Amino acid sequence: MAQSKTFVRLLAVVGTAIVALAFLVPAASAKEPAAGYTQFAGCPSPEENPKIELCLRNVITGGHFQMGKKDVPITNAIVLSGGSDVNFENFAANSKGGLIPVQQTVPGGVTGLTGLTWLLEFFGVSALSLYATTELAGAPDPNPLKEPIELPIRVHLTTPSGVLGSNCYVGGFTNPIKLNLIVGTTSPPGPNKPITGKTPEFEFDEKEIIHFENGQFVDNSFAAPGASGCVLTLFGFIPISINGLVNSQSGLPAAAGTNETRQDFDIEAVEQRLVYP
Repeated sequence: MAQSKTFVRLLAVVGTAIVALAFLVPAASAKEPAAGYTQFAGCPSPEENPKIELCLRNVITGGHFQMGKKDVPITNAIVLSGGSDVNFENFAANSKGGLIPVQQTVPGGVTGLTGLTWLLEFFGVSALSLYATTELAGAPDPNPLKEPIELPIRVHLTTPSGVLGSNCYVGGFTNPIKLNLIVGTTSPPGPNKPITGKTPEFEFDEKEIIHFENGQFVDNSFAAPGASGCVLTLFGFIPISINGLVNSQSGLPAAAGTNETRQDFDIEAVEQRLVYP
């Protein structure tokens, strides 16, 4: 089924805004939205940004992100809120909006990531829990009106104990993971097979909010680089680089055609004049 021009723009604006909003400095204060529109609190009011005409809210509600041998479920919702002009450009967010990094639990923890089971004797199970946080690693494609949605990202690996150091990443600003998210069917290199996303259901409500619900973005054509900056510190003062261990245990770097992400999403959009009458 053909997608409307407005729908394609809304899908593209979400992907572009994820990166664009991250590089903006939020306003010092935010005006309160009208009753019934409080979920759009991250959208700038006319006083905060006179160019904004549309308020947007995107929620990644579930899915997974698999690189090499590691598959991380998206169990904690990721919320983006902000606004754009009528042409879906000039994205901005106030102090209540933008994209806040959210930790996702990595199955197997640090021992699964490194294969070093003896670490349990030094740190214990809870200290070796492992979290992955998706961060932005560059600017988006300059055209916000097309699919695929091109997103350069990096994945930050952290632990409660700091046993991996503070700079353990897969991908970076010079070698990002380049996602190309679509709701259609992919054409990946082998051995991956095509997978299909889901066009969301569409409706207006009595508050004139446009809802795109139960959609799914997909991509299984991206490559994943090796890990960098992963340092194991023993006895509090002996740093040992374990990038090689992380890569060998996790199957990194992983060529295009061996990775996959599915991202369930809901989108809301409304005219700014209704949020801030």
